[in-house]
Amino acid sequence: MSARVVREADGSAALAWTPATLGSDGRWRVDLVIPAGGTYRIETQLEQEGSDGYSLTRGDIVHHIGVGDLYLVIGQSNAAGRARDRVQDGPQLGVHQYRADGTWGLAAHPLNDGTRAVHTGHFENHNPGHSPALHFAKRVSTAANVPVGLVVAAFGGAPLRWWIDSDGLGPLSLNAVEMLAAAGGRARGVLWYQGEADCFEGTTDDYAVRFGRLVAALRERLGDPGLEFFTAQLARCTVEPEGDLDRHWGRLREQQRRAAHDLPGVHLVPTGDLPLYDFIHLSSAANLVLAERFADAVLDRLYRLDRPWRAPEPVVARQRGDLEVELGFAPVENWINDFGLPSGRCPFDVEDTDGFVTVTGWRVEGASFLLQLDRPPGPSAVVHGMWRMDHGGIVPADCTRLPFLSFYGVPVS
Repeated sequence: MSARVVREADGSAALAWTPATLGSDGRWRVDLVIPAGGTYRIETQLEQEGSDGYSLTRGDIVHHIGVGDLYLVIGQSNAAGRARDRVQDGPQLGVHQYRADGTWGLAAHPLNDGTRAVHTGHFENHNPGHSPALHFAKRVSTAANVPVGLVVAAFGGAPLRWWIDSDGLGPLSLNAVEMLAAAGGRARGVLWYQGEADCFEGTTDDYAVRFGRLVAALRERLGDPGLEFFTAQLARCTVEPEGDLDRHWGRLREQQRRAAHDLPGVHLVPTGDLPLYDFIHLSSAANLVLAERFADAVLDRLYRLDRPWRAPEPVVARQRGDLEVELGFAPVENWINDFGLPSGRCPFDVEDTDGFVTVTGWRVEGASFLLQLDRPPGPSAVVHGMWRMDHGGIVPADCTRLPFLSFYGVPVS
């Protein structure tokens, strides 16, 4: 018996026929060192001894083998995918998935499918829908010329405490580690979209600290201290913001923004401008845009392909005169688009110990906004941007590139 590896694209041999050995258990064994790339097929054949290669019987064939990069996709329902509006986002050879049923196959929606699951640690009680992960993987595979494998282990409604607790990795993390190990490789990167549940629980003040513990614990368990995490800032939620929900949404988005500065190898992409499918889940069209943003960040950070993926965020917040505050943003590579919003719909709020300071007007000046106020802000004033649970969805942008990140509680100097 012998086996070889063939490139599926053109039928050429990537690895010549290699003899197998017959073990004492009656099984044939052959070791194949398959080069990075693909997709390949593995062909086997049986040859009658002394036939000089002419008397052959058929062998089995294994199709669609890729040697590339694995990405772990974790978080809650927006990572699992809930959208059901129609978009064109079909399978692509070279983008495969290790599923919860313990098998590899061509990646296709829904990715978080629990049918015949053997990995039941994230078994959903909702049928999943469209997610950003497939389009992300297709973009990365095409641009980097590498096969991409997905391991999706997200769980709708899961707070961060189900991923990391006082004793270490929580049950959802352990399930994800189990799936990644069964997939046979180490992750090139992690996609993380989570946080809505923590807002509803009111556990937002220390989110960045707890998320940092999760990052460190997963890196240690996977034996990869440099494993990079690509995170999505929380999008909108349109239900009535009872109690302090607006504050919790703002605080958690700010915690996500700070984590991307304070935790090495953690990166953040914006979602504030994206449309929803229902009250809290991104639409399929929005998932395609988020996938592009994830892919640009990954291609820039992991494959060194130059992509302008960083979203503008505040770098200056200072008082200019008694009734004016300057907000400066970076990076701004083109020009700021404010969408012509009137002062009554200004997306920024100034707040001090006496409450909110009314913004009577605002204008763009270079890479800054100048906010006109109805009274001087106090010495403890802070500024928030696109921070409420439902901030309206119109977000200033570096035109033709990216919207601003949301922020909360940035001190005014």
